[in-house]
Amino acid sequence: MKRVLVVDDDPNVVEVITTNLEAEGYEVESAADGSEAWDCVVASLPDLVVLDWMLPGRGGLELLNDLRRHPRTRDLPVVLLSAKARDEDIWAGWQAGANYYLTKPFRIEQLLYYLEALRDQAN
Repeated sequence: MKRVLVVDDDPNVVEVITTNLEAEGYEVESAADGSEAWDCVVASLPDLVVLDWMLPGRGGLELLNDLRRHPRTRDLPVVLLSAKARDEDIWAGWQAGANYYLTKPFRIEQLLYYLEALRDQAN
């Protein structure tokens, strides 16, 4: 589980995640919105997606629902990353099929921990 798609419309968040994941040996691709992310997933299925909830156009939750409905991507691990931190938002993310839910601001160590846990589950 080494290929990660990072989906976030904030270039600073993408840069921080990408820099740290690449330092840990991950291959990182990024997308700035849900439609671009869907195209990336269809073109080259990643091992895991780090997905922001609030995106322009096709939102993260909509994309997550689409991923869970499609036979090729229904089991694709997704870490939902969001500034939405209310209990009902987190619950909505879990119900949509997120494997983990990480609230912004976040510590990169938390994300790395989740990725490692997902890699262990896959083995």
